[in-house]
Amino acid sequence: MDFKDIKELIRVFDKSELNKLRVKEAEFEISMQRGFEGGVTTVSTSPMVQTVASVTQNASTSSSVLSTPAISNETSKDSSSNGIAINAPMVGTYYSSPSPDSPSFCGIGDIVRKGQTICILEAMKIMNEVEAEFDCKILEMLVQNGEPVEYDMPIFIVEKV
Repeated sequence: MDFKDIKELIRVFDKSELNKLRVKEAEFEISMQRGFEGGVTTVSTSPMVQTVASVTQNASTSSSVLSTPAISNETSKDSSSNGIAINAPMVGTYYSSPSPDSPSFCGIGDIVRKGQTICILEAMKIMNEVEAEFDCKILEMLVQNGEPVEYDMPIFIVEKV
């Protein structure tokens, strides 16, 4: 079976009402199934964003809201709480780069543009890209590569640019 035959088989399967198809010919075998989402998938998610001052207030309360990022423009005069925290939008494992041998998405002092990927959170074998909600400068990276993160846990401290 050559590439042209495989493409035709996929086209016919797409137009049919079959949910599953398996073809075996000599040493060649192909299986197709509708609705199967196996393997590694990249999903883009928005980070949760709050001021650092409000992160400490919210640490003792739990929130069940995951739908939209919370952006607060309130900034504290206290030097330890300057900047805005970007929080993990889900539980997962933090990765600073797309692969172990690739450079990090960003580093301390980097200017990041709105929509730019700043890290990956792996959850259930799915790689979820976390993007910047606004143009910002990375002040602190609070999590190390490969560390687990909790939902709403601060992972970056940034300032708007």
